[in-house]
Amino acid sequence: MKKAVLVFSLIFSMQAVFAQQDSAFGAGEWFKFKMSYSNWLKAGNATLQVKHANLNNKQVYHVVGKGWTTGMIKWFFKVKDRYESYMDKDSIMPYKFIRNIDEGGHTKDIVIDFDQKENKAKVNNRKHKTIKTIDTKPNIQDMVSTFYYLRNNLDTNNLKQGDEVRIDMFFDEENYGFKLKYLGEEIIETEFGTVASLKFRPYVMAGRVFKEEESLTLWVSKDKNKVPLRIKADLAVGSLRADLEAYKGLKHPFKIVVNN
Repeated sequence: MKKAVLVFSLIFSMQAVFAQQDSAFGAGEWFKFKMSYSNWLKAGNATLQVKHANLNNKQVYHVVGKGWTTGMIKWFFKVKDRYESYMDKDSIMPYKFIRNIDEGGHTKDIVIDFDQKENKAKVNNRKHKTIKTIDTKPNIQDMVSTFYYLRNNLDTNNLKQGDEVRIDMFFDEENYGFKLKYLGEEIIETEFGTVASLKFRPYVMAGRVFKEEESLTLWVSKDKNKVPLRIKADLAVGSLRADLEAYKGLKHPFKIVVNN
């Protein structure tokens, strides 16, 4: 069941690509997701929360993402993950990123400080007691800030089916080229009713876990919030799915076609 861990990373890194001129989010926004394996076995939960914070005498957004296993799965593979990003309120560029995870005994405790002017990332691996400074691409994002940056900066009104979106992301100790394809609009059933959505296909590495590069699908609400509604991953064995279960603090009205 180790593959269940992937859903948490998907929640924190790939539920994004959606924006407008008006800010899509603000402090107080909170999401909760439920995860299931092969559409029937509950795998766990994840949350994302936006807060105000002060970092080095600068007012920033502080986003905290948490993921944990529940039910039967946690008895033989326990997951407890925490991701944090401190972002500039105007540019939505990250200043600091924290990854503290325990996935079935596999642990990481990493703090990354970004110098956006000099294009550097100082990586403090607290588990192994090492510190490295690594060159980054300009305007680099972390795996959490990517979601919020793209919500505010990608003009979905002008996207055409088949268009691809690319962004530079820094993950652990390396630069990563994140890419996804716009698949068009779709009406889907959610916990809250029928919702108009925008559908995307993030690209992943095919191999041991994923069947192929196009094994992920992502749905976000077609409104000013660009709420992440659903993520589905087709795995080498079975599938994983994350669905929005609860929310609060949205900046704009959540458009529901038909209420449940």
